[in-house]
Amino acid sequence: MNNDPIQAAKPGPRSGAGRVVREACLVAAVGIILSLAANWLSPRGLELTRNYFPGAARPLTPTPPPKAAPATPGAGSSRTNQATAADLLAARLQASGLQRIERTQVEKILKDPRYEQDLVVLVDGRADREYQAGHIPGAHQIDHYRPAAYLAEALPICQTAEQIVVYCNGGDCEDGIFTALTLSEAGIPKEKLFIYTGGMTEWAAAGLSVEIGARQSGQLRNGRP
Repeated sequence: MNNDPIQAAKPGPRSGAGRVVREACLVAAVGIILSLAANWLSPRGLELTRNYFPGAARPLTPTPPPKAAPATPGAGSSRTNQATAADLLAARLQASGLQRIERTQVEKILKDPRYEQDLVVLVDGRADREYQAGHIPGAHQIDHYRPAAYLAEALPICQTAEQIVVYCNGGDCEDGIFTALTLSEAGIPKEKLFIYTGGMTEWAAAGLSVEIGARQSGQLRNGRP
């Protein structure tokens, strides 16, 4: 019979493993609480109950572009790749029920009297930092990741507009498409929604005027209207 109290109190292997599991669970719980608190306090915190990718639950099935003849190495191959990317984007816009608009048409919009009357509206679908760094003059902002912060001001204007042009940085137009779908889910008919696929990248490269800071700040960069 063992009467040594120290030996009797020594934990066995199972109790030690249990303690490790309990400590791991405690650390994980504290981590989750801290993460939720940081998200709630952050000005760009995510709304946990919101779907940030409207339409994403319904998989898009773009029409496959026509097969091109094999390209020879060199400049022709680059042009073929660009054409394929443009075809894929056009197919995606068509599948989303959205229409495409070119830069020259956007330039005409800025000179259209209806633009001053908010009958034709430009919407920048990028985040605050990108918008503040430079946007098309007079464009409204709707960050589709935080629509509640922008729709209260922009939605009534979009509801009375005859035409709404949405853009982002260009390329695959992810932010522009999701912003347009956000407006569609808010009740804007898709026939009024257009995507400027060139976006700010093409606009700035063309040397066109870019507004800095807030909308209608009057701070313009570049001289060509």
